[in-house]
Amino acid sequence: MAKALEDARAAGRAGNRPIASLIVRGGEILGAGCNTMYSDFDPSAHAEIAALRDACRRHKTLDLSGATLYTTIEPCPMCFWAMLESKVTRLVLGGRLSNIPGLDPGGYSVESFMEFTGRRIELVTGVLQGECEAPRIEWARAQR
Repeated sequence: MAKALEDARAAGRAGNRPIASLIVRGGEILGAGCNTMYSDFDPSAHAEIAALRDACRRHKTLDLSGATLYTTIEPCPMCFWAMLESKVTRLVLGGRLSNIPGLDPGGYSVESFMEFTGRRIELVTGVLQGECEAPRIEWARAQR
């Protein structure tokens, strides 16, 4: 998560949301990505999507079974669905969307999405939570 947090801060310095993700299996980083929505003018350029694309492309597979996705902020439904489709086994979260002032995820959380879809993933929460939320909160304040 410390590496993802470094990447998130770099994304923020580049003018994007400071969010980053890594996909790891067997101690090897399979893929990495950070949010590039604003620099790429692409609303789908989320960190998790970038990391999934990187891992799948580099390893020429759509099956990331056994992999863990580390992400600094809770993934949105689009990103979480892509993780489920790629068979990522475990999700390790830093911050939560509901803790970002001015951001209203409604009733969404990864837990509510799993309940809604009936699909499951191993979930670890609260890893460096405050450290992961701080850059996103600062970025949101600067945007106002």
